[in-house]
Amino acid sequence: MKTAILIDGGYLRACAKRAGHQYDPAFIEAFSKRCTAPPEYLLRVLYYDSPQFRGKVQLPVSGASTNFQASDKWLEDLAKLERFAVRRGTIAFRGWVPKNIPLPGGAPLTDQDFTPTFEQKGVDMRIGLDIAIMSDRRVADRLILVSGDTDMIPVMKHARRAGIEIILAQLPAPTRPLHDTLKAHSDSVRNTPWS
Repeated sequence: MKTAILIDGGYLRACAKRAGHQYDPAFIEAFSKRCTAPPEYLLRVLYYDSPQFRGKVQLPVSGASTNFQASDKWLEDLAKLERFAVRRGTIAFRGWVPKNIPLPGGAPLTDQDFTPTFEQKGVDMRIGLDIAIMSDRRVADRLILVSGDTDMIPVMKHARRAGIEIILAQLPAPTRPLHDTLKAHSDSVRNTPWS
């Protein structure tokens, strides 16, 4: 049975870090291998993520500028792994949020009281397009989806109407259980261990 794994990198990263795992290409590759089981033939692992933000922004209190520098070499390394393909979205700086709410009283605020926020764009759309294309072309018989995003439901329905089996990967605690509406539009849920 030809199987493809589609991984929402932002979702997997957040869950893995919450569980205390180091997140790197070796972890992603090992996790992917645990997603399939015989008699499945792993056709490809499609990994969707955005490179880290690079650019200059103004600090929230002092007004000074800070420069975010990041390397996306890890995405390049991941793309070189056997049967892996990396689909890149974009990331945008969205401002600053307080580290502690409510804000501590008394002392004046400093730049260190805030943390930057970023927004990932284009990842869900790329996952949806790939699912639709694979379904329409019957590239795979089964798709294993590693995502907790209910925005995937329309394309999951499309794939199932095309005769493609949709399996959701349920990550272990402390990850929350998948939303019931996601489960309702899948063929099954597969518990996928961290190790």
